Amino acid sequence: MRNNTPFLFLFAIVISLTLLTVGTASVGATAPQVVVLQIDGSVSPPLADYIDRGITKAEDIGAEAVIITMDTPGGLLSSTEDIVNCITSAKVPVVVYVDPWAGSAGTFITIAAHVAAMAPGSNIGAASPVSGTGEEISETMKKKVTQHTAAWIESIAESRGRNKKAAIAAVAEAASYTDKEALGLDEVEGWQELGLDSSTLDPPLVDLGADNLTDLLGKLDGREVTLQSGNVVKLNTKDASVNHIKMTTIERFLYAISDANIAYILLSIGMLGIMIELFHPGIILPGVTGGICLFLSIYALGVLEANWAGMLLIILAFGLFVAEAFTPTFGLLTAGGVTALVMGSFILFSGTPFSIHPGLIAGVVTFFTAAAVFIITAIVRAHRRRVTTGREGLIGQTAVARTPLDPKGTVLIEGERWNAVAEDGRIEVGEEVVVAQVEGLTLKVTKKQAGGEKW
Repeated sequence: MRNNTPFLFLFAIVISLTLLTVGTASVGATAPQVVVLQIDGSVSPPLADYIDRGITKAEDIGAEAVIITMDTPGGLLSSTEDIVNCITSAKVPVVVYVDPWAGSAGTFITIAAHVAAMAPGSNIGAASPVSGTGEEISETMKKKVTQHTAAWIESIAESRGRNKKAAIAAVAEAASYTDKEALGLDEVEGWQELGLDSSTLDPPLVDLGADNLTDLLGKLDGREVTLQSGNVVKLNTKDASVNHIKMTTIERFLYAISDANIAYILLSIGMLGIMIELFHPGIILPGVTGGICLFLSIYALGVLEANWAGMLLIILAFGLFVAEAFTPTFGLLTAGGVTALVMGSFILFSGTPFSIHPGLIAGVVTFFTAAAVFIITAIVRAHRRRVTTGREGLIGQTAVARTPLDPKGTVLIEGERWNAVAEDGRIEVGEEVVVAQVEGLTLKVTKKQAGGEKW
């Protein structure tokens, strides 16, 4: 009788491995997962696109929640609106964890979250509209923008059951709250002037305090969240795996250049490269580099909603620098260029939350002023320098008589024979003469005096 034991044993191993694989896959499929996104820097369109992509990814994989770690001084209102809309319409719970700062735009994003949490020592608020220099904008514009943003943050706070008056004070009075004040655990200094109902926030502005991400996951576990669809979701985050979704290379690049200082540098390099190409046609590399930097700066300035009047003033400044080189006015156009560059630099981000570092502006203005002065100096020297080429370049040169000049004859100068006329008497063959004037193809010459040329 045939022994089937080896085949039965092999069959049992295969079945066991299959069941183990299926079981593992099932456990992996049902294991809770939390997606973590990061806001670290100013709020701008590339960041809004990244948050949208991250939330969409979390929805696709069926994540328990999205946690956005927050550290921002603020940013564009339009990008803030995009992020808030992504959060409110999300099909998964969105948690914002402030560590350590949610300034301005960050305040809106935090309050819009399904769950808002703060780390020890963190801060939220100061959401008043400001200009690019950090100063308050004009009264009329300030009133319009403040009323709009105050009404908007009030509606967000009301929809999340958070303290509406504290949220409004963050916009209207630039109020700022520590983590304990926002949680309603400490008294808010000057609460009466801020228009609050009591010294401690009730209801609070945020929901939780957490020491770190692990602590946050533990405190979120079991919490119920109502989505925009009306579905109530109970969070299961205690033992969830954490999936950190980073920016892609392109997103990081676009986010990096979407910085006021970087955009300003790119614009300056772009103009400089084009200037060099205009002064020295055919070098190619400066022109190509300048063109690329110029287009990148235009993208960045558009993203940052830069003031076009400021950009046009900067372009005018470089145009005046170039004009100085081709139509020398001995400094007049340069002075106008420097003035336009300074004014354009400060106007460029007026009316936006962004600004250019004053030291950077000073450095760029100094560099281009020095370059313009160098060009002007070179032009002045060229104008003062005696012509050394062509017929005019022969004046003052020494020649040798090849025939007697009485007064006409021929001379040899720079290897060439020229007809010559002596202006001060007969000149013998071999004597040195000095060219005094050029008339057509004839040189007027004088005897060379001992010890130097005659003038």
